[in-house]
Amino acid sequence: MVFTDFKYKVSNLEKIALPGEESHYKLAPVLRIREIEKIDIASKNPNKAGVMAVFYPNKQDITSMVLILRKTYKGIHSNQVGFPGGRVEVYDKNLKYTALRETEEEVGIPQSEVKVIKKLTKLYIPPSNFWVHPYVGILERTPILVPQESEVEQILEVDLDQFLDEKNIITQNITTSYAKNIEVPAFTLSGHVVWGATAMMLSELKDILKQVL
Repeated sequence: MVFTDFKYKVSNLEKIALPGEESHYKLAPVLRIREIEKIDIASKNPNKAGVMAVFYPNKQDITSMVLILRKTYKGIHSNQVGFPGGRVEVYDKNLKYTALRETEEEVGIPQSEVKVIKKLTKLYIPPSNFWVHPYVGILERTPILVPQESEVEQILEVDLDQFLDEKNIITQNITTSYAKNIEVPAFTLSGHVVWGATAMMLSELKDILKQVL
């Protein structure tokens, strides 16, 4: 989809009710659903993070979205695909600011140029004990994407039409930090398998976009 069409239609997202868990659970591993249902989240005193789904025109004026492949490290989300974003810092004035600041730090998109058009449903991530708050924004020019050397292994540019194509939802056997050889629903995007919390948030994003595009 050309970006001029997308920009015109996506403004209607403001009117769309969020499906929340209904969408999240479409792309949730069965183990994750069972785990969340048993947890008293409030008692865990979770950390908070803000992430951003940014849409922009690529050099051919086709609507694209940026994701990142994280570096390999000793941690829960090592070498996984996710949105740019991160933990709330004490100087952040709100979660939207966190998402914008972290996006600029991780992929080089200036926060002052992103128009935030929707806040999605927050999602709890048990392994890392985070409430993740996702936002949707648009950038009206083709960005120069610069990966943060310490955090980002690779920047992924995902074509909107590829993201919305139902053929790109698959099941995959994976091994995680908490389970071995489990079957999970996932997206296959730009040559990478995207599963877990990111896939769950993408599922809600896809469901609401399909109502306006």
